[in-house]
Amino acid sequence: MTQHDSPALPTHRPGASRQGPADPSPSRTTRPWMPALLYTLGFLTLYLLAICTPWGQRAENALFGLGSEGSEDAWIYPLSGSAYGSTPLPPLELSAKPTLMVGLAVIVVLTLVRRCWWPGCAALGVVILTTGGKEVLKSTLPRPDLVGAPENLLDQGFPSGHTAIPAALTLAAVLVVSPRIRPYIATAGVLWLACIAAASATMGGHRPSEVLGATLLACACYGLATWLLPPAAAPGATRSPRALPVITLTVALAIALVSGARNDTLTRSLISAATAFICAALVWYAAVGRPAHTARRTRPALG
Repeated sequence: MTQHDSPALPTHRPGASRQGPADPSPSRTTRPWMPALLYTLGFLTLYLLAICTPWGQRAENALFGLGSEGSEDAWIYPLSGSAYGSTPLPPLELSAKPTLMVGLAVIVVLTLVRRCWWPGCAALGVVILTTGGKEVLKSTLPRPDLVGAPENLLDQGFPSGHTAIPAALTLAAVLVVSPRIRPYIATAGVLWLACIAAASATMGGHRPSEVLGATLLACACYGLATWLLPPAAAPGATRSPRALPVITLTVALAIALVSGARNDTLTRSLISAATAFICAALVWYAAVGRPAHTARRTRPALG
């Protein structure tokens, strides 16, 4: 008599999880509160060290004594809008508000076209919080005179408004564009930021701490926005060509060197370029260098 084999049935093990080991669904989603906290702490630390200590004030005030007092010796001066009849490079000089308005309009249009309502609201929040927060902080954060500085060096400029605009618009744009083009939008924004940050520092409009402070403020607002987004609407890990980060930061360094160059002092030129490069690296890392949410997966239950 032939015995037919019956199909094998799954063996039930006591204590085993009903969810199979291959189920990829996460058990918990960790909110990215740590980046927002770190950027905020960096902002506060920078303010305390550079503005609220005598040696920090002396170090930055000494930069204004290197070279001539004016900005005519900066290579980027013809594009700054300071020269009579020249067209400013956005958002320098009088082009700051129009640049901000155009950037906000583009974000609204992208939100409507792609129907990404939550990311669109978060993008608008990043820009509004960064630029509005910059105005509030400028009027509330004191700049004590601890070293007897000249009167023209006592104006409060922390954080820099000209640097805050490209940083905020870049981080807002990556929230509303397609994931496929997100790295390239971030690249364009980072290169723009490197140029503006170096120009703001080298022409004497802002100290390095003010430029870095604006970038950290924008990154903190971006981290807060991605934290508050629902997990389904938050941007995930961005895949970019392997060579793109190296290419982006290399070109950003070159742009920072050219935009921060002056004819009268090499030291001030290099410090301005280094400041702008750090700003570019911070925004690149915030926008592309890390996933917004990290999922923790369950381990298969052991028998």
